[in-house]
Amino acid sequence: MKHPSLALHRMLALALGLAALGIATAAQAENPWEGAHPRREQVWDRAGNLQRRIGQERNAGDLAPARAHALWLQVQSVRRQEQAMAAVNGGYLTPEQQTALNQEEDLISRRIGT
Repeated sequence: MKHPSLALHRMLALALGLAALGIATAAQAENPWEGAHPRREQVWDRAGNLQRRIGQERNAGDLAPARAHALWLQVQSVRRQEQAMAAVNGGYLTPEQQTALNQEEDLISRRIGT
């Protein structure tokens, strides 16, 4: 017959292992919404990075204010498109929609650097 404390130790080790797995999974997303909507989060993160770059280029004098404003409006358009697409799909983006939005963000990114 096995010692009762050995079984308890195994159960405790299993519980700790499962808890660690849960913590690692939760750490991948900053909040529950991000974990449930990774495509939307990726598009929004890129849009935020684009806006940050536009601001940096404008502040450095590499982008004229009017050009920076035009680029900023393009980023806002991508955000509105993302919201409209997600509204049609129950709050989610399809892979094809994400690709289309990423392509628009790619164009904006290239325009920032020129």
